Amino acid sequence: MKSLGIQTLFRPQVKQEHKAKPITIKTPEEVEKMRIACQLAADVLVMIEPYVKEGVSTQELDKICHDYMVNVQQVIPAPLNYKGFPKSICTSVNHQVCHGIPSNKPLKNGDIINIDITVIKNGFHGDTSKMFIVGETNLPARQLVAVTYQCLRLGIAQVRPGNFLGDVGYAIQKFAENQGYSVVQEYCGHGIGRDFHEEPQVMHYGKPKTGVLLRPGMTFTIEPMINAGKRYVKRLPDDWTVVTKDRSLSAQWEHTVLVTDTGVEVLTKRAEETDFV
Repeated sequence: MKSLGIQTLFRPQVKQEHKAKPITIKTPEEVEKMRIACQLAADVLVMIEPYVKEGVSTQELDKICHDYMVNVQQVIPAPLNYKGFPKSICTSVNHQVCHGIPSNKPLKNGDIINIDITVIKNGFHGDTSKMFIVGETNLPARQLVAVTYQCLRLGIAQVRPGNFLGDVGYAIQKFAENQGYSVVQEYCGHGIGRDFHEEPQVMHYGKPKTGVLLRPGMTFTIEPMINAGKRYVKRLPDDWTVVTKDRSLSAQWEHTVLVTDTGVEVLTKRAEETDFV
């Protein structure tokens, strides 16, 4: 959970004067360890889905996930005590953009919630998140969740050797804005492996053929944060939770991907994603 600017935040905050460290190219052995960690992270999202319902608190969801990760999967919940973060997962509800701290507030019918899971297994990190709809919600909320997922898919579709991270960001931004939404620019995806946050920074906006050249063996997250209103965000006094300034709904999906010799492998893909790239 590297931060570029504000040291207490998980996800990198974009900083103009950022000195990039070398990008790690994973060996075949390291890629296999990444696959294992990423599939374990994906499995937590599958496990928790039946529990995401009206009346359940995000604190209860955190405990269920924590117990499953530690006792069943025998992995380390990466967020717990990371730079002081007090919980094992992030839960961001409605206008919360990212880094929401699980609490005793119960979920309500119609809420949308992002659950962000990161595990450490054999020294490697797997990182993924998913949007859940609590009960029945309105059409605008459902559309935001669907558009954000499509943004993730379109970004991943740009991952292949010879393309650039700017191609990924451009695909996401173009689609989101054409649908009438805005892209959060203060937070981004990131390289991942032995460290929670490695190089490169993965912006969800940009211009084609700009930025880092994609090479086989690179592993990073793509995790667009899309707002129903304006793109501007702020951090709450808890020093973690990021919300939309205009209190509009926000949605986010995340996958960890590998650049292969011929394209992309979605390391955190779930079984339900049968039509994924």
